[in-house]
Amino acid sequence: MKKYKFLISGGGTGGHIYPAISIADELSKSFISSEILFVGSKHRMEMKKVPERGYDIIGLWISGIKRKVYFSNLLIPFKILHSLIKSYLIIKRFNPDFVIGTGGFASGPILYIASKLRLPTLIQEQNSYAGLTNKILSNSVETICVAYDNMNKYFPVNKILFTGNPVRNEIFESKVSKKESDDFFKINRSSKVLLVLGGSLGAKNINEFISKNLDFFDNNKIEIIWQCGNMYYDSYKKFNSKKIKVFPFIKDMNKAYCSADYIISRSGASVISELCIVGKPVVFIPSPNLAEDHQTKNALNIVNKNAAVMVKEKDLNDKFFSVFKKLINDKSYSNELSKAIKLLAKPKATIKIIEQIKSRLKNENKL
Repeated sequence: MKKYKFLISGGGTGGHIYPAISIADELSKSFISSEILFVGSKHRMEMKKVPERGYDIIGLWISGIKRKVYFSNLLIPFKILHSLIKSYLIIKRFNPDFVIGTGGFASGPILYIASKLRLPTLIQEQNSYAGLTNKILSNSVETICVAYDNMNKYFPVNKILFTGNPVRNEIFESKVSKKESDDFFKINRSSKVLLVLGGSLGAKNINEFISKNLDFFDNNKIEIIWQCGNMYYDSYKKFNSKKIKVFPFIKDMNKAYCSADYIISRSGASVISELCIVGKPVVFIPSPNLAEDHQTKNALNIVNKNAAVMVKEKDLNDKFFSVFKKLINDKSYSNELSKAIKLLAKPKATIKIIEQIKSRLKNENKL
C-alpha cells in the first residue's frame, strides 16, 4: 500500500487548530500508512497542541497584522518572504501528496507555494465571514470547504464544497457518562452546572463578568466549570472552591460538555459546531474585537433558528441575568433550545472532507 503524505497548516487559535487535528485524525484512519506533517506559526498554541496529539509540526516565522500601529507590523514583509522560502523548502523535502489549510496566517505561505507547485490543495473555512488568509488563497487553491451558506460572497462558487466544520472525535464519539464526568469535576448533583468557555485563548470581559457575579450563580444553585484561559489563570485561580472549578484550559472537553446543564461561550465557528453536537442550552457572548464582527454573525446564524440565545458584551450587565434566569427556570424553553441546536449538528463534516481528498487523489491516479 502506498504511503501517502499529507501536509496540514492552520493555527493561531483553537478554532483553526482543532479542525486541522480532526482532519489529521480521520486521515490516519482512512490512510493507515500515511505520514502527516503540520506547519504552524512559531510561539503560537499549535506548537504545543499538535505534538500533544502525536503529530510533528514545523513553525514558521509569521504573524498577522496588528490592528493598531505596532513596530512588529514593519517586519511583516520580511516574515512573509522568509515563510514563503521556508514553505518551499518544507514542501520540497516532505513531498506531500495533498496540502490542507484550516485558516490562520500560518496556512497562507504553505498553501500558496503548494498551489504554485500544482499540488492538490484544499482549504477549510470555519466562519460565516471568510478569514483574510483564506480569501487571499481562494483564487489559488482547488477546493474550499465551508460550513455556512452564501459563501460565494467570498469565494469562487465553482470551488465551494459545503461540508460543515470538522469536530474533534472525542466530542461526537464520546461515551463518557454523567457520573464519570461529575466525579471528574467533583460536582454536587443537588445543583445545576454552568460551563463557561471564553475561547481557546480566554476572554477578559467574560472572566471579569463571571467573577463579579458569583453570588448570583450561587443564589441560583449553580456550580461552575470555568475555562478562563492560560493568560488569565493566575488572576482567577483564587476563586477555586467546591462550587467553582477554575481551569486555564480544559483538556477533557467531552467530560465538561457532559457535566454541563448550561453553557456560556464565545461564538467561534468551531466551538459552535461542537455545541451543536453536544445539544445543551447555550448563551453566546460573541467577541466584539474580531474582523467584521464575525462571531456575532456566527451566533445569529444559530439564534435566528431559535437554537440558542445571545447577549452582547456591552449588554451583559443589563440583559444577562434575565436571559439566564429564563433558561434555568423555564425547563420547556431550555429543552426546546437543546433540541433545536442539536438538529443543526453536522457530525460527518470531517468524513466529507476526507471523501473530497480521496476523490482528488483518485483523479491524480494516486489512489
